Amino acid sequence: MSAPSILAVILNYKTPDMTLKAAEAAIRELEGLNAELVIVDNDSQDGSFEALTAGVRDAGWPVRVLQSGHNGGFGAGNNFGMRAGLSNGEAPDFYYILNSDAFPDAGSIRALRDYLVKHANVGFAGSYIHGPDGIAHQTAFRFPSALGELEGAMRFGPVSRLLQQSIVPLPVPHETVMVDWLAGASMMMRAQTLAEIGLFDEAFFLYFEETDLCRRAARAGWPTVYVRKSAVTHIGSVSTGMKEWGRVPDYWFDSRWHYFTKNHGLAYASLATLLHLAGGAFYRLRRVIDRKPLEAAPQFLRHLAGHAARSLFARKTQQKAPALVARPATEGDSA
Repeated sequence: MSAPSILAVILNYKTPDMTLKAAEAAIRELEGLNAELVIVDNDSQDGSFEALTAGVRDAGWPVRVLQSGHNGGFGAGNNFGMRAGLSNGEAPDFYYILNSDAFPDAGSIRALRDYLVKHANVGFAGSYIHGPDGIAHQTAFRFPSALGELEGAMRFGPVSRLLQQSIVPLPVPHETVMVDWLAGASMMMRAQTLAEIGLFDEAFFLYFEETDLCRRAARAGWPTVYVRKSAVTHIGSVSTGMKEWGRVPDYWFDSRWHYFTKNHGLAYASLATLLHLAGGAFYRLRRVIDRKPLEAAPQFLRHLAGHAARSLFARKTQQKAPALVARPATEGDSA
């Protein structure tokens, strides 16, 4: 019996040099596995596709470089790579997605593969992520909730203790453990699971797409597991530029709103937003009273409230808009 097949996907957006380094690390860790690697340029339009193609050719790697032709975001780009399938036209047993600024440590990909092979009931397996400095990154989470929005926005010890089971970020696990969802910097997914629940929802441009995918898997009976033995070095935010954000971009608010409305409904999304606004106002008042600097994105609450109001208004307008129905022609109508 042949070993289970793996299709690894690295998504590039305007970081070809970094992507080639990630590919080099991935190729090293895929050696000896029944695996293929594809690199998808997510319509960078900056010469990335040509640079990646030349880099792969010069290195002599058996890697396909694909052009998505449209930047639909993280989920859409990875979907494009996964839909490409293996070079023989078949679907793999597992898909592995790796960020373009992530570098698998020794044995990391094999550890994910082995875990999924051994635990046939698990849908997704993700890695322990750390920075180049060795400091662990927070990549294991609970599913977002309205109470989680309140707790996260308030940042108040007594409330956090009261709502402990609603805190979204989990402490970095020291052992392999089941979690609600994982960041997609290094994640292996069972093809059977994706065949049942579908790929990433492409309505998410960036952020919340992994959350939604893991939630759909959990609802279908496929849990997600954090595999501590699998370690990956991650720089973080190279393509998104998140570390330099002056304000949170609209697509983050779009993704958050879509996640809550899709999974919980409009009323719940509105409640979650109101609780976040209340918690955020409380936090800001405390900082003023304590004369401490505000640790939050500029105008975040105003942008959050504005986005929710626009989303509700747009939905209301769509619901009220009359449908265009073709009227049968009558004898009095002109040609």
